[in-house]
Amino acid sequence: MRRQASAGDPRRRLRTVLALFGLASGATGLLGCPLTALESETTEVAEATRPAPDFTLNQLGGGQVSLSELRGKTVVLDFWATWCPPCEFQVPELNRFYDAHRSDSDVVVYGVSVDFDGADVVEAWTTEKAVRYPILLDGESLARELGALGFPTLYVIGPDGHVRESHIGLIETETLEQAVATQRQRPAAL
Repeated sequence: MRRQASAGDPRRRLRTVLALFGLASGATGLLGCPLTALESETTEVAEATRPAPDFTLNQLGGGQVSLSELRGKTVVLDFWATWCPPCEFQVPELNRFYDAHRSDSDVVVYGVSVDFDGADVVEAWTTEKAVRYPILLDGESLARELGALGFPTLYVIGPDGHVRESHIGLIETETLEQAVATQRQRPAAL
C-alpha cells in the first residue's frame, strides 16, 4: 500500500525544495539523501513481512542495544545522517512521538545514525537539533541490510521481530501513531 500527498500540499513543496537544494549543493552520501526527500511521502506497509536482521549497535552515551533484547516490543528505527538536510526536519516529529510513548512498555524508538565521523559529530548534531530520543551509532550496514534507499528512512518492526512498515523520507507523528496502533491490534505471535 502506498500513500501519496497531493501536489499542492505545502509540506510536500518544502520537501521538494529541500531535495532540489540537496541535489544542487551536491549533498550526497551513502544511499543518497536527496533521493529520499523526493520520495518523502511514500509509506509502504509490508504485506508479506520479513524477519528484521538481528543487530547490536552502540548507543550514544554508552551501552548497546540488540534487536533480540527488544522482542515483544514495537521497534521504530529512524535512519538518518548529519549530512542529510531533510533529516533535521524529522526530529520534531520523532520527538513528539517519543515523548508520547517514552513510558510505554511495548514501544521503543531509536534514531540510527549512519555517519562515519564518529560519536562526537553525532552528539554535537543531536544536541544542536534538540533530539530527545535515544541514538544508535554506526547503523550504515544495518540500513543496507534493511534496504534503505536514502535518508531519512524509518522502519517499524513488530513485536515478533518482523519488518512491518517502511517509510522513505519525512514522516509525521500521526502516521507513526497509526503504525503503533496497527501493531497493538495484531495478535501476539511470539
